[in-house]
Amino acid sequence: MSISPALKATTRSAYRDVLRAASITFSGDQQVFQAFRAKIRHDIAQNNTADPEAYQKHNQFIRDVAQVLRKNVVQGVHIPGKAQEDGASLYRIRMTKHTELGDNDSIKNPPPVESSRSLRRREKGQPHNSFLDAVPANAALSSLTASNPSPPHRYFSALKKAHKERVIPQLLEEDLEEQFVRGSGPLDKLANPGLSKEGMKAAKQRERERQRRKKAKKKTKQKDAEDTADDNVD
Repeated sequence: MSISPALKATTRSAYRDVLRAASITFSGDQQVFQAFRAKIRHDIAQNNTADPEAYQKHNQFIRDVAQVLRKNVVQGVHIPGKAQEDGASLYRIRMTKHTELGDNDSIKNPPPVESSRSLRRREKGQPHNSFLDAVPANAALSSLTASNPSPPHRYFSALKKAHKERVIPQLLEEDLEEQFVRGSGPLDKLANPGLSKEGMKAAKQRERERQRRKKAKKKTKQKDAEDTADDNVD
């Protein structure tokens, strides 16, 4: 079987896509960009398969690489003249509009996954070596949670699977609420954009009452001082 012109055009499109992603991610670092470009060209040139299905899988792999470069790879830019307390250099992370910002809860607390070793032993009918292998994953997790609040040890495969299955929260425009407050009058210093109109009125009223109590206390203190002075004169 031979590769159709449409599949070859798909390869060229995927190649341009991954180069555009690399130019954004490695912006300003020509050495890394040129090395990546040479590597991806070499991999595409080595794809001499005549199987259309394998050829299509290779094209999809190139597009997946482009997505990872856009969303999951960030560039660290060295900040000259600045260093940490231990002398280590400081770097500024350059994030783009394509950088993926997700929730880390699903990564920190992934669902329990049976290890490949225990799975092979269970398929072969061999005895289990640990408590986690002998009971279902959900039961083991509930038992450990009841006895020990700290989460159990996670393998890299479990973390990787949880990373793929994580849910990114979506921010909707109808969930946002805006409030605008304009301060005026002698108590402008109380103008606070975080207060509503009713809240501003209540805050100003409390400030006026506080000022009245302060003046009344001052007058009472002065009057007591005058009375004490008159008594001493008499």
